[in-house]
Amino acid sequence: MSGTTLNSSGLNTFEAKHSRSGKRMLTEKVMFMLLRLAAVVNIAALLIVVGFIFWNGLPALSWEFLTEPPRKAMTAGGIWPCIVGTALLALGSLMVAFPLGVASAVYLNEYAGRSPFTRYIRLAVNNLAGVPSIVFGLFGMSFFVIYCGLGISLLSGVLTLAVLILPMIISTSEEALRQVPRSYREASFALGAAQSQTIARVVLPAALPGMLTGAILSLARAAGETAVIMFTAVVYFSTSTLDSPLSPVMALPNHIYVLATSGTDIAKTLPMQYSASLVLLFLVLGMNIVAIIVRDRLQKNRAR
Repeated sequence: MSGTTLNSSGLNTFEAKHSRSGKRMLTEKVMFMLLRLAAVVNIAALLIVVGFIFWNGLPALSWEFLTEPPRKAMTAGGIWPCIVGTALLALGSLMVAFPLGVASAVYLNEYAGRSPFTRYIRLAVNNLAGVPSIVFGLFGMSFFVIYCGLGISLLSGVLTLAVLILPMIISTSEEALRQVPRSYREASFALGAAQSQTIARVVLPAALPGMLTGAILSLARAAGETAVIMFTAVVYFSTSTLDSPLSPVMALPNHIYVLATSGTDIAKTLPMQYSASLVLLFLVLGMNIVAIIVRDRLQKNRAR
């Protein structure tokens, strides 16, 4: 009887474990199915949007459209000044924000330690990353355009965009620094290197590929912003590319917005709107590809 009871108890325990295992497997399959469905929906939405822009913008795309300035109140001509202005604004803001963001991340992760002060700084950085871009545009207009006397210019737009993308660069750079193993630092200290030498020659090279990932995301955001540059950098119409850093420029996001809402003949410029949107996609994609190639080469050099 005793043996029979033990066998029944063991069988019941086995069946209970098997039942729980089956439920977990079913739950896992359902969750993976939902995740796959979400990924498919997102990819499908992206392909639909890009395909729609391609379908409507490709027929109006030509070499003249890419190389000529606008004419006839922007109902004819091309978008060359807009391409140049967008590239200068995006790359200029990254050149200003990236060194500042990396320096801030190094201070927070390597020097500041854990204190209420650093927690408040990180909280402020995270909050700034979620502030609407229109707020940064109004700040740039008040501070750089009016208070600093820079006027509506490329420099005002670059500085304002740099402030916009700075929180993202700080966050991603600090996370990249955290991913560097502690053993790297300890080995450097054991060889007699100072903390500054360890950071410059060991930590930063190891963290640079991760930092460039944040730079890629920041570059894409800076190139596509409209509200920020609307108040600080761009003009409605211009036939020249750039006279000086204190001159205003044209930019593709604002140009598309103007053609779609304030043009002299919106229906006539509809193909130009789609073509300009297509060029903006290619421009952002091209800058991202260059940044990704640089990052991958750095990772390969580090692996060697």
